[in-house]
Amino acid sequence: MEVIQWIAAVVGAVSVYLSARENIWSWPTAIVNVSLSALIFARSGLYSDMGLQVVYLVLSIYGWYQWLHGGELRTRLHVTRASPRIWAISTLIGIASWLVLGRLTSMLPGVSLPYLDSGLATLSLIAQWMMTRKILENWILWILVDVVYVPMYFYKGLLPTAGLYAVFLALAVIGFVQWRRSHGRDRAVVAPHPAPTPA
Repeated sequence: MEVIQWIAAVVGAVSVYLSARENIWSWPTAIVNVSLSALIFARSGLYSDMGLQVVYLVLSIYGWYQWLHGGELRTRLHVTRASPRIWAISTLIGIASWLVLGRLTSMLPGVSLPYLDSGLATLSLIAQWMMTRKILENWILWILVDVVYVPMYFYKGLLPTAGLYAVFLALAVIGFVQWRRSHGRDRAVVAPHPAPTPA
């Protein structure tokens, strides 16, 4: 399992780096990463995280398509900001999912840290969905999640995975900076130029 952890760590770091650079190859590398991670979490009793990897797999396929064809007139998708409506819906769904998932996984044999694990899994899922839509704030959620994941994985003895999430934390900060710049550039391009005033 340690060898699989190291492979997943390297592929995962590459995937997040490519995401930060808005590179489409982030999605196929993500598919490899989540497949390996599901196996790791299943062996460690982190069932919320294991289930999360399956959802990540579906979202990775969806994100791959969206980044290529999700923009206006099926063009490349550009970075946007989360609206108040998106925040409100995400918060309600997140709280409900956290409580239900925490309750369900707490009854499974061999489970570890069910409510913490399910809370992080739920927040990660929201962040991943935001990433598929190129919403800038996905990186803020990833930063919050990774700050907690690193010590949790150290506690569970998953040292390569903890190291990976420390790298993810640094890459999330870089991703936020890069995407904010991209958003600014895109807005500058589409901003209407003022009409010339008559002489």
